[in-house]
Amino acid sequence: MRTLFTGISELRTVSEQGTIKDAFLLIDGPVIHSLGPAADRPSDAEVDEVVDLGGRAVLPGWVDSHTHMVFDGNRAEEFEARMAGESYAAGGIAVTMEATRSAGEERLDQLVRERIAAGHAGGTTCFETKTGYGLNVESEAEAARVAARHADEVTFLGAHLVPPGADAEEYVELVVGPMLDAVKDHAQWIDVFCERGAFNEEQSRRVLEAGKAAGLGVRVHGNQLGEGPGVALAVEMGAASVDHVNYITDEDVALLAGSDTVATLLPACDLSTREDLAPARRLVDAGARIAIASNLNPGTSFTSSMNFCVTTAVLQQYLTLDEAIEAATAGGAFALRRHDAGGGKDPQGRPAKGTIVPGAAADLHVLDAENAINLAYRPGMPITWQTWVAGEKVHG
Repeated sequence: MRTLFTGISELRTVSEQGTIKDAFLLIDGPVIHSLGPAADRPSDAEVDEVVDLGGRAVLPGWVDSHTHMVFDGNRAEEFEARMAGESYAAGGIAVTMEATRSAGEERLDQLVRERIAAGHAGGTTCFETKTGYGLNVESEAEAARVAARHADEVTFLGAHLVPPGADAEEYVELVVGPMLDAVKDHAQWIDVFCERGAFNEEQSRRVLEAGKAAGLGVRVHGNQLGEGPGVALAVEMGAASVDHVNYITDEDVALLAGSDTVATLLPACDLSTREDLAPARRLVDAGARIAIASNLNPGTSFTSSMNFCVTTAVLQQYLTLDEAIEAATAGGAFALRRHDAGGGKDPQGRPAKGTIVPGAAADLHVLDAENAINLAYRPGMPITWQTWVAGEKVHG
């Protein structure tokens, strides 16, 4: 099925081709076939379907490289208290743990389906999600199964928090032993919350080393609540990303700039916790690769709106529109190692995510605006018109 998109006011390819004004885009089934100026478009006779977008802008679908979608319940009271002046502490995760453990697999499936649909409605086409709200072997395995049925990439985050009443060292033994064994066939990544109130550097290293030995890629939650070892540990371990990075030293910035570890920014979380916004401008100017993600979770970022996160990055973190869009598309893809490694294919030979080039996945975000600057110029307005995943319209 060859579908020709016409009436594209601007096509933001997030590639060396940059932005093409008055463009066409041809997809062949689930992948992009060709693109260019409208004057060079194929004839209608050469395609199976023509879709006129009516002068709207098109960009790659958002790649949300950091979410926690497998949970039940909410923490609205905790949030209200925080807005009234109480400080954030990681221990609130235990509230969600109890709700998630008792939810059951069928309900968790339904909740994740609904969250994926909400993401599609906001232009997101690729999702990572984590376990980490069960915190025992049975519930973590259940979460991994649910995640694997719905998300593009699954991360094992048994080391999210030490459950109430548990001994930290004994819990780490559980994470790196029976829990890891129970989830590893459903996950591609392992993660750890290397932060005060969660896991220290030694414990975090043990978790990551065990994951690597089991064949999983490495990710790190780090430097959210203060300066700490998270960034350095992530770079040392060859992590694909280190996420949050609100409080980083000059040495941390230099380490990231000299590595392939992506600094993932979570602006909705920063606003919710009232932490300093991650230093996006400082990281970009130093040459570090960044991503933007939603951090969808019930405690500190109960939103899947990547539009909101991109808007915040432009208005409050001093990124240009091009920088913010790239971070939320190709940057997220790089953080998941789903980026274009050549010819529109990712390092494993699959259609790349987060870019519009021949051979890449036909994952498209069509805005109800003629140019993408409206993401920041008209903050909070409903701007996603259509979303396409692998050549199929999933919203609009």
